[in-house]
Amino acid sequence: MTTNPTTGGALDDTLAPLALKRVGIDTYRESVAYLHRDCALYRAEGFQALAKVEVRANSQRILASLNVVDDAAIVDCGQLGLSEDAFTALGVKEGHPVSVSQAEPPVSIPALHRKIAGERLSREDFLAIVRDIAELRYSKIELTAFVVACDRGELDREEVFYLSDAMSRVGRRLDWHEHPVVDKHCIGGIPGNRTSLLVVPIVAAHGLLCPKTSSRAITSPAGTADTMEVLADVDLPFDTLGEIVRTHRGCLAWGGTSQLSPADDVLIAVERPLAIDSPGQMVASILSKKVAAGSTHLLLDIPVGPHAKVRSMPEARQLRKLFEYVAKCLGLTLDVVITDGSQPIGCGIGPVLEARDAMRVLTNHPDAHMELRQKALRLAGRMLEFDPNVRGGDGFAIARDILDSGRALDKMNAIIAAQGAKPFDPEDPPLASQHFDVLAPRAGVVIALDNLKLARIARLAGAPKAAGAGVAMRVRIGDTVEAGELFYRVYAAYRNELAFAHQSSERDSGVTLGEADAIQRLNVEF
Repeated sequence: MTTNPTTGGALDDTLAPLALKRVGIDTYRESVAYLHRDCALYRAEGFQALAKVEVRANSQRILASLNVVDDAAIVDCGQLGLSEDAFTALGVKEGHPVSVSQAEPPVSIPALHRKIAGERLSREDFLAIVRDIAELRYSKIELTAFVVACDRGELDREEVFYLSDAMSRVGRRLDWHEHPVVDKHCIGGIPGNRTSLLVVPIVAAHGLLCPKTSSRAITSPAGTADTMEVLADVDLPFDTLGEIVRTHRGCLAWGGTSQLSPADDVLIAVERPLAIDSPGQMVASILSKKVAAGSTHLLLDIPVGPHAKVRSMPEARQLRKLFEYVAKCLGLTLDVVITDGSQPIGCGIGPVLEARDAMRVLTNHPDAHMELRQKALRLAGRMLEFDPNVRGGDGFAIARDILDSGRALDKMNAIIAAQGAKPFDPEDPPLASQHFDVLAPRAGVVIALDNLKLARIARLAGAPKAAGAGVAMRVRIGDTVEAGELFYRVYAAYRNELAFAHQSSERDSGVTLGEADAIQRLNVEF
């Protein structure tokens, strides 16, 4: 017999281990454990709800937040329940004996408290915090406190570097043993901006190494990984991806299993529901991932527009300076391109629609979207100029030749085949079965397209979970339309989602009409 440190009473060392039960609850990237209130272990250990516990089975261990239940239908007194994420992470079968104990408190909590109080933290402080976050030692409440404490104006530029450096060092860090290793990233916020599906094959066809791992959509209708998944597998073992990159000079895959800057994935799960995307955290998130992935050169796209993440040119220039400072400190060569974010890029908003747009550009289809093509060529051209053998200013012409000659299409097809091709016909894409049209209520000229509103309508229609759902645009800023002319068509897989999207479009279509001469009075920054 030993003494329970919480109650002072006797604790029986022979308490039977609990049987593992899989609880079918999606806790969105958080490991959650469930104990019955009358469980002998719960009473003996003095567990508290929402506390962190350590769950062990064989040689495996995970940290989880504890929920206490009174319903034996969820878990009974001899069981420990784990949420879907936690069950997958532990990696043992249901019914397997498991042990549970109080988790050690994170060593970085004093540093977190100092940051909450507004103090400036050291490089070592950020490294300790990031390590505890990556090891899932922080509760959701503690994570939220850290995110809020680092929100706008609360990190100076050196602290942003310390955070970025710590995030890049905790987790896997790759070395491709060659130079340069190039990548491209957009800060987001613009629907249909699938330039990566064009830039990567162009750059790889030229011979530059471009290991592109991308995220899935969290609040947008499609991420690069969601769109590429229409064409090929994106959830691949990391060793397989490495082989694909070395063979084909590029890839387009999901980065969720790569363990590159894992603390970033944990923080994103808190930032997005709070709608917090501060400049410092954005810089740390993007640059830490690129450095950890072994990139030496990065092209960064900052779209600017009234409904983009960055609303003005002064704000864009300030953000560029912060990116440039931190990138220099990290030893990363950075080229920032400020682009027009006043409207969606391409015609499609949603995975299948965006895949069609990309393949039409790659195949030089007569209906290929010219703005998507031109933006991709501009970005690819700037990336090609990372090659020391390409003179400054020559990149655009080289990129255009690679695209027009079909070499980019050949490279894309090779990457798709290597990742596991899926059947896809751009002329007959697998769009969702139900749709409705949004029409112009009167004649006029399109003077604004609301990126946020159009993206929301596509999300309500089911994108990206339903790959064939989304919005097919028919108008651009500057177009003259007649009453009853088509603004866009909305696709949905299910009747309820179609109804939600329809109700939202009726409240606000996201398209603003003006008089015939109104477009000439717009203050265009590009």
